[in-house]
Amino acid sequence: MALTQTCLCLLTTVGGGGEPQVLLGYKKTGLGTGKIVALGGHVEERETAAQAAAREVKEESGIAVAADSLREAAHITFLFPTRPAWDMTVAVFIAGSWSGEPAETDEIRPQWFPVAALPLGRMWDDGKYWVPRVLAGERLRATFSYAPDCETVAESVVTALQGTSEAD
Repeated sequence: MALTQTCLCLLTTVGGGGEPQVLLGYKKTGLGTGKIVALGGHVEERETAAQAAAREVKEESGIAVAADSLREAAHITFLFPTRPAWDMTVAVFIAGSWSGEPAETDEIRPQWFPVAALPLGRMWDDGKYWVPRVLAGERLRATFSYAPDCETVAESVVTALQGTSEAD
């Protein structure tokens, strides 16, 4: 059975004090409710992962980002042995060029976080293994297998790929 194809997008900016920031959101519905997550979702039929990421960012935050301005930063496989319906592959993109101001939607309450103070304790457990590295410019391939509680990473393999992903 093919894994569900999904995407995530990390939008970056520089805050008023000159510190790098990333847009994440409090998940209000669906898988991950109550967690801080990257914006994203399912890749629909006849759309690329980058097109899906741009669409999801718009739907979840009101921010417009062009699919061709997204840089693929990671490819991640998530496995939930006790909940195989949750298994998925995720294309992770990063972008520093976009327009608009984030606005709360039915699904997400977006918020800028300093890259130096990511809310890793409020995110999915896998985030600590890859989010800081992607935001530091690394390109990664990773697989995370969750424990039976579906909250804790039981096994992880994270491999750095050649080249970097630079945000605009």
